[in-house]
Amino acid sequence: MKLDLVRFFQACNPSKTLVVSKPEDRQYYIDFSKVRGAKIIEELGRTITRLSPEQPTCQLFTGHIGCGKSTELLRLKAELEQQGFHVVYFESSQSLDMADIDVTDILLAVAREVSQSLEAIKINLKPGYFKNLFTEISEFLQTPLDIGVEAELSVGIAKITAKTKDSPKLRGQLRQYLE
Repeated sequence: MKLDLVRFFQACNPSKTLVVSKPEDRQYYIDFSKVRGAKIIEELGRTITRLSPEQPTCQLFTGHIGCGKSTELLRLKAELEQQGFHVVYFESSQSLDMADIDVTDILLAVAREVSQSLEAIKINLKPGYFKNLFTEISEFLQTPLDIGVEAELSVGIAKITAKTKDSPKLRGQLRQYLE
């Protein structure tokens, strides 16, 4: 096989995530578990699938920029999906304003991504609590959000975050209200 130097260079770019489930990326994947001292992804997968398949778990997976966290998590995602798990993966930098971020922003982003993922597989969350919450937020911010009665959860969250995205004052009010 002839080595494509341009593609190899792109694959080694620490700011680009390899998606191991794609054959064109898989050929550039190198398992660094020996260097890291453990097969961390396998351990996370085992905790989720064997030790706690019916219970939520909370795992912390950290590392410096470009060390392969996203690549490894996408590998774990593919393995879990092969076993029938529904996995929600998203890049925080694509969903959040990294220059101005608060815990409530993170929680809203997680709620939006989870609800969008569930809606994509035809599981629609339309609990009354959220309809009431959206109405209260609209009244609190004194800004019409135009969220229909039958709107999906992700639509309501998206409208709220879009409305506050360009206004630090509204964003601050929303954070205060949600806290």
